[in-house]
Amino acid sequence: MNRPDYLLFDRDTRAIIVNYQQNAVQRMLDFDFACGRDKPSVAAIVNPTRGGLHKAFFGSREVLIPMYRIFDEAANAHPDVDVVVNFMSYRSAYESSKTALNHPNIRTVAIIAEGVPERQARKLIQLAATQGKWIIGPATVGGIAAGAFKIGNTGGTVSNIIASKLYRAGPVGLVTKSGGMVNEMFNMIARNAGGVFEGIAIGGDRYPGNTLVQHLGRMNANPAIKMLVCLGEVGGDDEYLIVEALREGRITKPLVMWVTGTCARMFPSEVQFGHAGARADSDRETAQAKNAALREAGAIVPESFDDFGQRIRETCEQLIAEGVITPPTEPAEPRVPLDFLAAMKGGMVRKSTSFVSTISDDRGEELTYRHVPISRIFREEMGVGGVLSLLWFKKELPAPSRKLLEMVLMLTADHGPAVSGAHNTIVAARAGKDLVSAVASGLLTIGPRFGGAIDDAARWVHRMVAEKVPPAQFVVEMKKKGINIPGIGHRVKSVHNPDMRVTILKEFAKANFASTEHLDYALEVEAITTRKKGNLILNVDGCIGICMVDMMTSSGDFTPAEVQDYLDIGVMNGLFVLGRTIGLIGHVLDQKRLKQPLYRHPWDDIAYLE
Repeated sequence: MNRPDYLLFDRDTRAIIVNYQQNAVQRMLDFDFACGRDKPSVAAIVNPTRGGLHKAFFGSREVLIPMYRIFDEAANAHPDVDVVVNFMSYRSAYESSKTALNHPNIRTVAIIAEGVPERQARKLIQLAATQGKWIIGPATVGGIAAGAFKIGNTGGTVSNIIASKLYRAGPVGLVTKSGGMVNEMFNMIARNAGGVFEGIAIGGDRYPGNTLVQHLGRMNANPAIKMLVCLGEVGGDDEYLIVEALREGRITKPLVMWVTGTCARMFPSEVQFGHAGARADSDRETAQAKNAALREAGAIVPESFDDFGQRIRETCEQLIAEGVITPPTEPAEPRVPLDFLAAMKGGMVRKSTSFVSTISDDRGEELTYRHVPISRIFREEMGVGGVLSLLWFKKELPAPSRKLLEMVLMLTADHGPAVSGAHNTIVAARAGKDLVSAVASGLLTIGPRFGGAIDDAARWVHRMVAEKVPPAQFVVEMKKKGINIPGIGHRVKSVHNPDMRVTILKEFAKANFASTEHLDYALEVEAITTRKKGNLILNVDGCIGICMVDMMTSSGDFTPAEVQDYLDIGVMNGLFVLGRTIGLIGHVLDQKRLKQPLYRHPWDDIAYLE
């Protein structure tokens, strides 16, 4: 983002799209591809209704764009972004634009919505001015830096982008109030002056974020821009600010400009031309008066819109003759793949995939787990914990975190043949079922009464610590609700007969984690519950879940949102499933070796009730 002040966008510019506009996102990516950008310009989408991933095409390749519900999360996750394209409605545009302008990373906000209340627009303008930031809009189609970056739907379809030479930079800086005319201007400039370097539609509302003259001044300072073109409108006095800038020498490059609305004098009463600002309330605000003032100040003003293109051509030819403009080199015309239905007859097809995977890839020369080659995993001895960290958490966790994952697998591998999972597996194996079927029958019993205590203990303690609920209050409230505290209680172990597995976990966590606030909280709960009954201790399932939370919250490798996501998903249950599979396979192999017949309950083990 180390761009000069006069340059809002370049080929490295990336944006956050606020509100879910799939077509606009795809058009931006198609433009990026046509320009030969290495990286898509859309970094993230803020979708207030849901997060996740948005699939889009970058050429013929699919890319995944992250979606966030909250703007600050998106901006913090993508610090390289300094542009926001805001597609929120006029009802929400103010607050969402204000949030974007207040973020230190953001420099430019484009507000697409029409009808933003003028008082709110003026407050946004003041906020941007105090922070040295730029607003394009409200009521704008956006803007474009040819061959580099475009806002939303600016420039229209790919065919229009190509026809208007917007896939490569030209020598002209364009500023216009009219978004509806901007594509016509792009095309006119391409035909008569080789194309635009940058084009901005400031928006048609009475109070645009930045004025025509501000953008012209910025473009005047850009050495790559050799001439200026501007399209004004009847109404307001923005064009008179350009007159002043010309007279004071602040605009030094040739300016070809026309103010539309000269036909207004043909009507017997006041006429408003679409935009809120396109209405003349005095003779000074008429198009004729503005055009005359501009011509007198030194601008090149055509006689009508019909010869606007001719004046642009003449100015460009003069600058070429003077050696100021070198006609741009024409690259090969880009080809952007068509979507599936449109491309079937032409044989150019792209089809959306049915599944998405972000954890592994075996298409290249070497299998990778989350972009880490398998050879490196073995070379650096990442172990099973390292593989879990890459495939489950999508990051390389430090050694203590990897070690904890391996310890959990070891501690959950088996708790004897009497638990429901092992019991079902043994019965299925003795009934002659194959290994996979027998193990599956045991895994299907994992739930709230078998294995679920790990997840529940982690969620409850994480929530209580976050809400700063005292342990004693937590115990009382759970009792009032009639809910057993997850992770507390053991049938055999007690205060006087401690569980060695819990001891091992506690010692490891205390020795390796920067903070064990969740474990400490659970131990305070245990101190209260064991005063009532000696076996109401922190059991191994509860200790596993709580130590996992401490690992995530204290390691610095997880954001609070990521911790909550993993708790919601049930990652602890995943560890229990993986660990218990080891033991269940052992039970199947044990039964197969014993070659015992179908298991039958003796009659005295069954209660026959009326």
